[in-house]
Amino acid sequence: MKLTKRSDAVSKDEKQLGVSRRTFMRNSTLATAGGIAAAGMFAPGMMKKAEAKDVDPNKPVEQKRTICSHCSVGCGVYAEVQDGVWVGQEPAFDHPFNAGGHCAKGAALREHGHGERRLKYPMKLVDGKWQKISWDTAINEIGDKCLEIRKQAGPDSVYFLGSAKHSNEQAYLFRKMASLWGTNNVDHQARICHSTTVAGVANTWGYGAMTNSFNDMHNCKSILFVGSNPAEAHPVAMQHILIAKEKNGCKIVVADPRRTRTAAKGDHYVSLRPGTDIAFIWGLLWHIFDNGWEDKEFIRQRVFGMDEIREEVAKWPPEEVERVAGINRDDMYKAAKILSENRPGSVVWCMGGTQHTTGNNNTRAYCVLELALGNIGRSGGGANIFRGHDNVQGATDLGVLSHTLPGYYGLSDGAWKHWSKVWDVDLEWVQGRFDPNSYNGSKPMNTNGIPVSRWVDGVLEDPEKMAQKENIRAMFYWGHAVNSQTRGPEMKKAMEQLDMMVIVDPYPTVAAVMNDRKDGIYLLPSTTQFETYGSVTASNRSLQWRDQVIEPLFDSKPDHTIMYLLSKKLGFSDQLFKNIAVQNDEPSVEDITREFNRGMWTIGYTGQSPERIKAHQQNWHTFHKTSLEAEGGPVNGETYGLPWPCWGTPEMKHPGTHILYDTSKEVAKGGGNFRARFGVEFEGESLLAVDSYSKGCELEDGYPEFTDKMLKQLGWWDDLTAEEKAAAEGKNWKTDLSGGIQRVAIAHGCMPFGNAKARAIVWTFPDRVPLHREPLYTPRRDLVADYPTWDDKADIYRLPTLYKSIQDQDVSGEYPIILTSGRLVEYEGGGEETRSNPWLAELQQEMFVEVNPVDANNLNIKDGEDVWVEGAEKGRVKVKAMVTRRVKEGMAFMPFHFGGKFEGKDLRPKYPDGADPYVVGEAANTATTYGYDPVTLMQETKVTLCKISAA
Repeated sequence: MKLTKRSDAVSKDEKQLGVSRRTFMRNSTLATAGGIAAAGMFAPGMMKKAEAKDVDPNKPVEQKRTICSHCSVGCGVYAEVQDGVWVGQEPAFDHPFNAGGHCAKGAALREHGHGERRLKYPMKLVDGKWQKISWDTAINEIGDKCLEIRKQAGPDSVYFLGSAKHSNEQAYLFRKMASLWGTNNVDHQARICHSTTVAGVANTWGYGAMTNSFNDMHNCKSILFVGSNPAEAHPVAMQHILIAKEKNGCKIVVADPRRTRTAAKGDHYVSLRPGTDIAFIWGLLWHIFDNGWEDKEFIRQRVFGMDEIREEVAKWPPEEVERVAGINRDDMYKAAKILSENRPGSVVWCMGGTQHTTGNNNTRAYCVLELALGNIGRSGGGANIFRGHDNVQGATDLGVLSHTLPGYYGLSDGAWKHWSKVWDVDLEWVQGRFDPNSYNGSKPMNTNGIPVSRWVDGVLEDPEKMAQKENIRAMFYWGHAVNSQTRGPEMKKAMEQLDMMVIVDPYPTVAAVMNDRKDGIYLLPSTTQFETYGSVTASNRSLQWRDQVIEPLFDSKPDHTIMYLLSKKLGFSDQLFKNIAVQNDEPSVEDITREFNRGMWTIGYTGQSPERIKAHQQNWHTFHKTSLEAEGGPVNGETYGLPWPCWGTPEMKHPGTHILYDTSKEVAKGGGNFRARFGVEFEGESLLAVDSYSKGCELEDGYPEFTDKMLKQLGWWDDLTAEEKAAAEGKNWKTDLSGGIQRVAIAHGCMPFGNAKARAIVWTFPDRVPLHREPLYTPRRDLVADYPTWDDKADIYRLPTLYKSIQDQDVSGEYPIILTSGRLVEYEGGGEETRSNPWLAELQQEMFVEVNPVDANNLNIKDGEDVWVEGAEKGRVKVKAMVTRRVKEGMAFMPFHFGGKFEGKDLRPKYPDGADPYVVGEAANTATTYGYDPVTLMQETKVTLCKISAA
């Protein structure tokens, strides 16, 4: 799908689909941007870098194994390298996940390793001009400014914005670096993609991750996609889904405001009004309960609080669902019947379900649906949450978050004590690195930092209303696309107010150009993941190892090297790298892996040593494409990638856990049950499982999490060695660094984290039972009284957060069209990397808005014409109109991968010479508006209001 303004000489096909290759090259700014001739872009110019013209033909061709750096399916790639040049690429046909499949982005991967539009050396902005500087100068000037700000305003005034593009090792080191600097003002992209998933799912049954895998979906008999479009967002995952259709006759139900490419493959499609996921799910359950289709025995044994869900569901008969969500009785009944009659079934959701003010309610409701149908802990069932970036799962697990340390340990004194011991640093020294003052009764060390979704408010908010010493004054954008965040105009204002911006990225990113600063911006060129090595965690929790394909390009450095140089300047490198070898300024990746292995007992990131992960990498061909179990060979019986939890030490040889909460297997072989995370009773009722336990468990009922005391009560204490006893005394399964408590529990068939029921209700969240609440910007003013939002809140993640005061302002008359956003198959994330790739740039050259024909005709807008889309907070973008029935009347859709234009102004001249992307466009989030989930501060991108007019 390509859009442009129409010329007189266009074919019929071209008129619908957009510009031809020839027209693009004629009209594009490529001819002048960076001095590259447009006509030579796709032929000799851009291909020469990866051709073998300077390669010694007598040198052998090496084959490197790496993992695609786009979405988190985790596709394997064979990179062919000759004389240091990446000369060829093949999708790995023997890889367990992609089996030779690639999407457009994966097929164009080699270009990222030799990209001409890369940032080539450190630069800083001086009087509005980019100047080349040395690494020493950059690190010294940045470090001096950070230390000056720290002295004046405290450590929380420097914000460390990390990345889902980091390897696990880099992500872990980044969180550790921020911790030893003395701040929890650290976060990454997961905040704005699946933070509501992690919160909602973890608070339902223990862990906030994908329960099964793409491969296990071969066994599904039904799949519900809600707010998920894998045909475009996760194309290789779609291959697994189509296998389920062919193998099992799997029935596919798609619930989405748009008729997506995934919906085209479905058996049943329902179009819900944006922001009404709860109404839809409770509408399904109304039919399920009404017909007795729920799994009553599963609920009795393994679910707590379903009776309260029934009470709420009773309020959602078909008439109310149709009034609120816009789906009629027959469509709802058919969807419920398909899911009930075709079990095991899976539910899949993505950002269409998470990026809402009610995001945590949505994700909990999806889980409740699967619990009611008895689909959790079963092959072919599950909550299969497709993650976005290649390591967004790993970076989340490793703690690049403002509310937790690695392994989801939280920020309590106990958590800091645990990690200080793992780091082998003095706890009092770590405490002394933080602001010692208290705000609202809590110290910053134990207080959730400002999340990435709200860094703008961390800069602009009245400091008297913030729970930290002063505003944010310096930002590190370390592998982050700011155009993926809402409220673009306010972001521009915040950038201009900062003392310093530091962009660490292979590309300059939109952050470098969307503001009107004349100085105070530094660009540091980091390598891609193909110029370094380490592990990465796929969406299914499997860890995969990447080889280094090529040496760092230009004057770029690996992120962990930059972290070493920066921490050395800031004065704490000795503590940061106390047990990590550093050679030629580059920390040992394997040492970092082993360090997080020593500490992440909570989620079982302890059993995957570098040696075990590498052994899996070298034996892709031995793993079964559905079960992911190695069939013979050096790692026989292990699950590919040792998906967490991989319990105990590497020496225990736990095979990894393919399917979470699966009681049909022994714990030692990857089985499990729901986690006892929420105590043993609530309101006088037991929270422990009844008559349900993992295969071979010696405790044939529910039980609490394991501690030293519990081992003694059970008479199992003497199963520990003398060394393990010394380490385990006074500890529990997640703080015993010897792993002895876990080892003994598993030896007796028990799950270290206990055996409890899943919670259908969460009494610690704003809504104990998930409730529908109208979006802050809603055109349905008739529903606001029945389904209001929350009152404004004074302090969430250190900041005041608005709800009712926004919803009370009716702007639907001026802004009558619902605006939503989503992905395209050609680009990824903020798009800076993919729009700088010539092969992908050719596929999609224009930013656009999808408009229904009725709205287009009423507005006198024709397909391919320029239009203004103005959001309800006055941010506006100039884009092409795509007139299509994919969206319903009264609704518009924009992709969020574009940047480089701002409210009609082309920012291309502001990029460093030769570093502007091939394709630029307006960012959808310039037009999006305020709105945040009250549990995680997830941003609202999927439902706001706008108006559209001809440009």
